[in-house]
Amino acid sequence: MATIDTVYNTTTEQQPKSRKWLIVPSENLEKIRFVIKVIEVLLSFVAFVMEEVVSNCSSCGPLYFFEFVSCTAFLFTLLLLILLATKLHERVGINSWPTLDFGYTTAMAFLFLIASIVFATDNGQTSLEKGTVAFGFMATVAFFADCGYFWKIRGIPCLKGNNQPPDTTPRPENEKLNSNGTE
Repeated sequence: MATIDTVYNTTTEQQPKSRKWLIVPSENLEKIRFVIKVIEVLLSFVAFVMEEVVSNCSSCGPLYFFEFVSCTAFLFTLLLLILLATKLHERVGINSWPTLDFGYTTAMAFLFLIASIVFATDNGQTSLEKGTVAFGFMATVAFFADCGYFWKIRGIPCLKGNNQPPDTTPRPENEKLNSNGTE
């Protein structure tokens, strides 16, 4: 029996699982984009925290809109970063991560731009509010840089035929083949 164990032991032993939880670079996230996304998370977090510290507002609508955008950008960019930089994205069931990533990042860039402009034009002009607006614009630049770099490297993923392999799946025939030509 000892000889059987030695014969099968080397081929049936389980390989140690890789403990590497961060997979950058990967097919969905390059190292440069990983760094840009970390910067987006940090800048949107700082903008959100600074906005939360503002105690008085003459017109609170722009402040609340900026709060919504900066909080959303922080939370969802952090979630996207975690999903794309780990193997968790394989469990979610989304097939087109590049399209989701590009669409979200583009939308967030424009939302941050609008929120920063609106808050810059209508605030109390305190140094805290000016700093908040500055971090809002820096986050906007980071989101646009991410979009631009993505576009440069991969193109726009939602356009048909752009960086996508051709569809080679066999399709069923619509017409029956008849040997005599009549039906």
